[in-house]
Amino acid sequence: MASDVEDGVCFHCLQPIPHGVELSVAFQGDDKAVCCAGCQAVAETIIEHGLTAYYKHRDLDKPQQTPLLPEQLKELDVYDNPDVQSDFVRNTGDHSKQTTLTVNNITCGACAWLIERELAKTPGMIKSVVNVSNQRLHIEWDGSIIKLSDIIARLARIGYQALPFQQNQIEANINARRKGFIKRLGVAGLATMQVMMIAFALYFGVVSDLDPTTQQYLWVVSLVFATPVILYSGQPFYKSALKSIQAGSVNMDVPVSIALIGAYIASLYAVIIGRGEVYFESISMFTFFLLTGRFLELLAKEKALKFSTNRLTYMPNLAHREYDGGLEDIAAKQLKINDIIVIKPGETIPADGVLLSDKASVDESLLTGESRPVTKATGDGIVAGSVNQSATLRIKVTATAQQTVLAGIVAMQDAALADKPKVQKAIDHIAQYFVMTLLAIAAVTFLVWSWFDPDHALWVTLAVLVATCPCALSLAAPTSITGAVHRLNRMNVLVKGAQLLESVKHLDTVVFDKTGTLTYGQFKLIAREDYADIDMINAIVSGLEQRSEHPIAAALSQLSDQPTSPDAIQNYPGQGILAEIAGTDYRLGRCEFIQIWHPNWQPKRQSNVILANRQAVLAEFQVDDEVREDSHDVISALKLQGIRTIMLTGDSDARAQTLASQLDIDEVLSEQSPADKVDTIKSLQQQKHTVWMIGDGINDSPVLAQADLSMTFAHASDMAQTAADVVLLNDQLTRVLDVIETARKTRIIMRENFIWAAGYNLTILPIAALGLVAPWAAALGMSLSSLVVVANSLRLYRL
Repeated sequence: MASDVEDGVCFHCLQPIPHGVELSVAFQGDDKAVCCAGCQAVAETIIEHGLTAYYKHRDLDKPQQTPLLPEQLKELDVYDNPDVQSDFVRNTGDHSKQTTLTVNNITCGACAWLIERELAKTPGMIKSVVNVSNQRLHIEWDGSIIKLSDIIARLARIGYQALPFQQNQIEANINARRKGFIKRLGVAGLATMQVMMIAFALYFGVVSDLDPTTQQYLWVVSLVFATPVILYSGQPFYKSALKSIQAGSVNMDVPVSIALIGAYIASLYAVIIGRGEVYFESISMFTFFLLTGRFLELLAKEKALKFSTNRLTYMPNLAHREYDGGLEDIAAKQLKINDIIVIKPGETIPADGVLLSDKASVDESLLTGESRPVTKATGDGIVAGSVNQSATLRIKVTATAQQTVLAGIVAMQDAALADKPKVQKAIDHIAQYFVMTLLAIAAVTFLVWSWFDPDHALWVTLAVLVATCPCALSLAAPTSITGAVHRLNRMNVLVKGAQLLESVKHLDTVVFDKTGTLTYGQFKLIAREDYADIDMINAIVSGLEQRSEHPIAAALSQLSDQPTSPDAIQNYPGQGILAEIAGTDYRLGRCEFIQIWHPNWQPKRQSNVILANRQAVLAEFQVDDEVREDSHDVISALKLQGIRTIMLTGDSDARAQTLASQLDIDEVLSEQSPADKVDTIKSLQQQKHTVWMIGDGINDSPVLAQADLSMTFAHASDMAQTAADVVLLNDQLTRVLDVIETARKTRIIMRENFIWAAGYNLTILPIAALGLVAPWAAALGMSLSSLVVVANSLRLYRL
């Protein structure tokens, strides 16, 4: 009953309530404590709709086994409530939404194939990718066509229970799964020891001394011990196989289940009629070895699972919000945009926002890996997950929950873990046909042995079914990708998908933007020439540059304390700004942009920013930035690997050639517009080059999208980060080399996994079909084959 919920535990989800959270819902005249605003909203909706039977009939001892939507809730669109969704759904467009669901009963690659195939047929689904390693489903859908509750219900109809992924429940899920495995393993292990002792008595030396009555007695005792193994320990295999068959396909647990149930029924029949062969020791040992393999795989998966959520676990549960001149402590999930929050020294910032205080020093190591404090000024952006290392701060909230930068980083990480290389997609596609072929071979084996040696037909067939189960093959790519993502995350590198592994195979060209990539992008004014009133020039330049996102703009936007606001303004990416001020047209930008009005004008020095009106040039500025310390090392290392390096920049040819000579870059293409850059990449690709592009500016997003693979930095514009495939969080260019090395190493390990898994299956099949492998040995071999694949992939976890 609901009234039996313990103190300190959430009334709705039965999870511990974080310290300091004081939220509740009214239920049957009492205030019931809940752990967060999401649970509060769901519980209130359930109560308002008169569906309180859910709380009366759920199993309080097994909260994780309570169905997500009981019979009374199947028509309730509780997960479509915007307040509920704000905690786990990320909006990516007008109607496009993304989220990650936890699907606890995914067991193999065939499960992933089944789920993806079912959702692919669903109208409104944009993308669905299953990650077998951490049992998550990453989905993107059109909210105007289909609701999230419909997606969850569709999964339930094919036997998969999906829950919105919440980081505060992950430990409970992990512990529940581990405990379930340990219980089943315990039963199988104890029963196997007893049955093997009886089998020893039956088969090793004392058989001739046993009368039929004693033999029958020992068979019955074996049956008693083996039955719990079959009925309890083997349940995960039966459930998975049944779901697969109900959905009109076959997965890898189908032959396993047939082997277990077939051997048990044959042995039971022998016991009943008093003659024949029994296989109780084989099926008990078989089940024990299978469960051991699955359990060790589970432990390996959990390592990646815990790491992939560690960033979110540091987010605070409480926030200090201003109201009527005072402060109130509320759950961080209840924060809204434009709320004013106060952050005390040493506290973690719970939401993205804009700094209202004069200055701040924050530790952004959770996002970037860089432990040095970052100085912020009034108006600067502050990201959730940063730690305040200065005095008390006031921040205006701009994004909360799943819309924060940190949540976006975790979403990208989940997408990368879920994505699959082409070779794995092909294997998933043929997985069901492989199992069907295996069943056909097993049937032929049984018929042939029934003709030659009927007494051995059954156990030879069982060995074939078990030994050739392609579990290791299905784990070859997911475990490798998980290891690679884990490794890169520890280097503070985020990858969005498996195209990294595809493109690194033929990588031969790396193209660099100049500003902010090979240089720091921290510009300063080196020199200037003025041809009109300097105060007027400073006011105009400041007013225009404050409306530009180009890195150069920061060096000129503070020239005046009283910047002039333009009446109209138009940005030309890579060229400059055209504006109207008090009826006069002005151009501010590169030399060629100014020469449209003044074709014969030439700058006096290496000026890269010019101000002019239609009558005359008013000023020229030389703005430059510092070369990255690691740029030369990166270029040199790439050239040693035989990779061609190209600098693609909109800067002047003289400045570009100077930097290229300093860094020993192979080729320079200067004075390039965004369209020119895209054309250059296309031209290289048409020449059969595999091109990686590294850039960070807003005008780099088209060329980043065009490249075979693109990288950008954490400081880059939002458009650049959206277009890029890889984001370097700690701003170190040397991470480019780490990405290449990791991708190549991952391909090697993935290839080793495939060779081992395929080689094992092809080798063991004829041996098992010839009757040279006992069923228990087949189970041991299959489990060890899967563990070899997992252990090989774990090499990627070592830096």
